[in-house]
Amino acid sequence: MSESWQQYQMRVPYKDTDQMGVVHHGNYIFWFEAARIEFMRHYGFSYFDLEERGFYLPVIDVNINYKKSAHFDDAVGIFTKINSFSPIRLTFYYEARRINKEVSNQIDNNISIETKGELLAYGTTEHTWMNADWKPARIHKTLPEVYQILKSLTS
Repeated sequence: MSESWQQYQMRVPYKDTDQMGVVHHGNYIFWFEAARIEFMRHYGFSYFDLEERGFYLPVIDVNINYKKSAHFDDAVGIFTKINSFSPIRLTFYYEARRINKEVSNQIDNNISIETKGELLAYGTTEHTWMNADWKPARIHKTLPEVYQILKSLTS
């Protein structure tokens, strides 16, 4: 849907690897979460602010496809964009890529039209908007400003 990617950069910490220095597959979920949190903060609707207002965005589905291994101390960019959204659901799409300094310097304000670097994994997380009572929330009615941001990102 969206053509712009938000990039979250990191170095693979030793704790995310096995004895051979290869990243354990489960860590990509944590990386996607960190990238999603920064994506939302960048666009002005942080998890913290949403939760203070009584809204939650739990994960209801995760899908990851692995292409290559990441290793200890690799520079990794997690590129994130909105895949789809409705007043009740939101799906993010991610690409984890091994990057180098030249690639990271080519991205202005962590926004890019295209992804760069060697593809390691890609996937999605699907979420549903919930209110403080853990009932589905229709954000076009309850959080119209957030709905407008999402709409502008997917137009």
